[in-house]
Amino acid sequence: MTEKLVDYQRVAESLPDHNTIWPLYGAGLENLGKEGQTIDIPMPSIGADELLVRHDACGICFSDIKVIKLGQEHPRIYRNMRSSPVVLGHEVSMTVVGVGKNLRGQYAVGDRFIIQADVYVKGVGYAYGYEIEGGFSTYGKIDQRVLNGDEGNYLLRVRSSTGYAESALTEPWACVIAAYQLDYRTSLKAGGVTWIIGSGADDSRPYTLSAGFDADSHPAKLLYSRLPPAFEAWLKQKAAELHIETVPVSNLSAPPVEKVDDIVLLGADVAALEAASPFLANSGVFAIIADQPMARSAQVDIGRIHYNRWVYVGGTDPDIAKAYNAAPVRSPLKTGGRAWFVGAAGPMGRMHVQRALQVPNGPKQVICTDVSDHRLQDLYESFKGEAQANEIEYICLNPARPEDAAKLAAYQAEGFDDIVMLAPVPKLIADSMPFLAKDGVMNIFAGVARGTMAAYDLSSTYLNGVRVIGQSGSTIEDLRSMLDQGEAGILSRNRAVAAVGSLSAFRNGLVAVQDATFPGKVVIFPHIKDFPLTPIENLKDALPTVYAKLKDGREWTVEAEAEFLRLMLP
Repeated sequence: MTEKLVDYQRVAESLPDHNTIWPLYGAGLENLGKEGQTIDIPMPSIGADELLVRHDACGICFSDIKVIKLGQEHPRIYRNMRSSPVVLGHEVSMTVVGVGKNLRGQYAVGDRFIIQADVYVKGVGYAYGYEIEGGFSTYGKIDQRVLNGDEGNYLLRVRSSTGYAESALTEPWACVIAAYQLDYRTSLKAGGVTWIIGSGADDSRPYTLSAGFDADSHPAKLLYSRLPPAFEAWLKQKAAELHIETVPVSNLSAPPVEKVDDIVLLGADVAALEAASPFLANSGVFAIIADQPMARSAQVDIGRIHYNRWVYVGGTDPDIAKAYNAAPVRSPLKTGGRAWFVGAAGPMGRMHVQRALQVPNGPKQVICTDVSDHRLQDLYESFKGEAQANEIEYICLNPARPEDAAKLAAYQAEGFDDIVMLAPVPKLIADSMPFLAKDGVMNIFAGVARGTMAAYDLSSTYLNGVRVIGQSGSTIEDLRSMLDQGEAGILSRNRAVAAVGSLSAFRNGLVAVQDATFPGKVVIFPHIKDFPLTPIENLKDALPTVYAKLKDGREWTVEAEAEFLRLMLP
């Protein structure tokens, strides 16, 4: 290791008097920087309870593209960007270069960290790379919002032997593993609001609630509509015994509350389902109790499934409780099952596929589809070794090719146990749902906006046990779990690196991510000399000694990064 790199790691060099940043003044790439370039501003000064950090590496996320498109209309931006620009970058690795006097003893110059970007203080979000200036700058300031937020300290310590790029990519990897660690309620929410909607007095099925409506656990408020008389009388009696407020609702489009934790539909009334669904709360559950198929597909807000963790469950038994716990919602991939990754060849898709092929007790058949032949071939070549070693049938198809489309269609008869949606295309999501097998799970990972509707045959929910789930982001526990797995060598984060560049290459990196140019992640190193955005395979000509340290000429390594920094640090 060279003296220059050692000095960098130990922060032996003197700090400059300025901070180089990419300011974003509003929506559109034309509002990034000044005349398309970075600007220099004074080095941040820190108080007694603050840290000064050096941004060592930062991955470009498609979420950054969303901020570019929306500007201050983005839900995580609260300020006037024209006068107070945003500095993006939440997939970031950082080193402490300055410690406020009250924090000495807890932190030291040279300490390395990653950050859980979703910082909350008293319930208000101050996300790193959104409200707090992020990693596409040379330096940043960490204040008490980060060090003492609602979930404690949002910094996680990184080993000195861990690479900068792999540290930065812990954050997107945490989002991936979080998708398979989701928990859902298995009963009515205790202390919540429940709304039970019937199909009228002519319904003679013997409905009941064997759990979740008793002394041990029950909602605080019960809304009811169009219930069969006998069941309505039973509910009211139980509610009176348990001191549950009961409220009749005649108009399904205007209940007397803004949000409902549990909505229960008795019967296969599609119109009632569509009218009531918008009132589901965050992490709300919609349970359907019916034994006949619905007359048509329902229009369902799949954006809310993704962002608000809505879930539709159901069953044929008239005991409502069984719709919750007879077939609990599964988020891990089915052991020994068949999994389909839709839009698999993009940066996040590759992570999902890598995990599926490497995780113990995973699927035995992995089907990947994408409409880019180049990225699909790269995906196959990258992970075929793991598939063979773990005896997993691994198939990559481009449905834009008729012969591949025919192969994909042949899977519909048996169906998939898991479908992971990595493309935010509503029609594609809707068209994929019929491919779910009995008790199959679709995980909507791709970010589709709230209010995005898709046709969904919810008959499969109660007749075949099908579940559609989704999630956005990750928690600090997910980040810690992924950091532990990465540093233990269980999941390699470096395999996601597709292109590298200096801070000056950030704008081109955004365009590349927007245009899906590369099969993996773009990582920016803010402290190296000017270096254009470069696919790592092109390092063979640009920096041959770095290329020589890649794994198989295609995978970033800690050794390649060290050589890269040896050459490129000023």
